[in-house]
Amino acid sequence: MPSAPTITTERLRLRPHRIEDFEPMAALFATDWARYMGGPICRKEMWYWLSSEVGSWTLLGHGSLAIELRESNAFIGQIGLTKPEQFPEPELGWCVWPEFEGKGYAFEAAQALLAWAWANLPAATVVSYIDPENDRSIALARRLGAAEDGQAARPDGETPEDTVVYRHPRPEHA
Repeated sequence: MPSAPTITTERLRLRPHRIEDFEPMAALFATDWARYMGGPICRKEMWYWLSSEVGSWTLLGHGSLAIELRESNAFIGQIGLTKPEQFPEPELGWCVWPEFEGKGYAFEAAQALLAWAWANLPAATVVSYIDPENDRSIALARRLGAAEDGQAARPDGETPEDTVVYRHPRPEHA
């Protein structure tokens, strides 16, 4: 069974989640900060969410990774390529804790995970499901080379008013 990799960039380490990641995630996701990710999210739901993203590595060969700064080992966010049951396609998703936003960390992490995906997975594309009001994530998807795909299927029960879909093509298909 595949296990979660550790991916290193110039400033970041994308590593498998550890149990120590749960408390800071549960605290942050319980706030309005998580509004673009279906939050606020209670501890119980956060436990299921994180457990499923960690277990996804064994079940699907991809999942979520913690983002930490190489210089200090500070845990600053999460990046993932996930496909929970309600998602029609694998999704590249990211979040960087508020105090670390605006420093290019999400872009660096997303580029690294996409490079890993293209080297290790057969998919021709992956998508990002984004709340239409989340201007920062839309800008990041575009910066990564994704284009809006108005024809793409959305997660179960979601409409174009709830979710825009950005498609990330494999480089040779771009």
